Amino acid sequence: MIASRDGAFGILMGAAVGTLFLVPAHGSAQDSTSVSCGNLTDRSPLEILVPCAERGFAYAQYNLALMYAGGDGVTQDAAEAARWFRLAAEQGVVYAQLALGVLHVGGLGVAQDYAEAMRWYRLAAEQGDAGSQANLGLMYHNGNGVPQDRTEAARWYRLAAEQGHAEAQYNLGGMYHNGDGVPQDYAEAVRWYRLAADQGNAQAQNNIGGMYGNGDGVPEDLVYAYMWFNLSAAQGDETAQSNKDIIEQRMTREQIAEAQRLSREWIETHPQDGGN
Repeated sequence: MIASRDGAFGILMGAAVGTLFLVPAHGSAQDSTSVSCGNLTDRSPLEILVPCAERGFAYAQYNLALMYAGGDGVTQDAAEAARWFRLAAEQGVVYAQLALGVLHVGGLGVAQDYAEAMRWYRLAAEQGDAGSQANLGLMYHNGNGVPQDRTEAARWYRLAAEQGHAEAQYNLGGMYHNGDGVPQDYAEAVRWYRLAADQGNAQAQNNIGGMYGNGDGVPEDLVYAYMWFNLSAAQGDETAQSNKDIIEQRMTREQIAEAQRLSREWIETHPQDGGN
């Protein structure tokens, strides 16, 4: 039996911030500050950014929060980052809502408060943000801030997974693999694992290797099993390395050589970002 990672859903929460969106600020005043606030970039200096944020321009508030969160041009200050994220989040900036949820989960600059994290994740998730949907699924999965509800977890994972979120695809695959919150369906598990694995998610690569090694949801194929274990192990996944060593004992030299060739071919044609 190949070692597996069934039920391993303790992934890191999604990144606190996403792609930087800068849009024309609200307001009709046409003084020089207003014009500057309406044309912000990610390189706008503090002397422009701060007054714009103080005047209530949401994306100035968001950008200023990012600077405090990362110590970019200012002294790193999680509490100040949280304050500006909150002001932007209250105006509906989706990445600020996501960031504020992450801060509340980790107790970074704010008190740890899962219920408050859920509130901000939900606001962002309802705007369609995949990272927030994935995090909301994880909160329901683990019962953090809400009663544990695996069916609701699967629903939110699916919404994120359908947008291409690799961790959500991996988690949804795991739910189908184990019949957790959804009917057990190995073929459906393979489908979601593959989508995540093709984005470089090491855990999904390990699990789809296990599916090929055991013939669950796909015909047993030791070459493909080795290939996926090999790709995952190359990213440092120790379970995949163990699985690779186990399955290698069942293979011929020719099969191993073919699996290694397929691994090289996969690396040449896929981005190496680990998925999300």
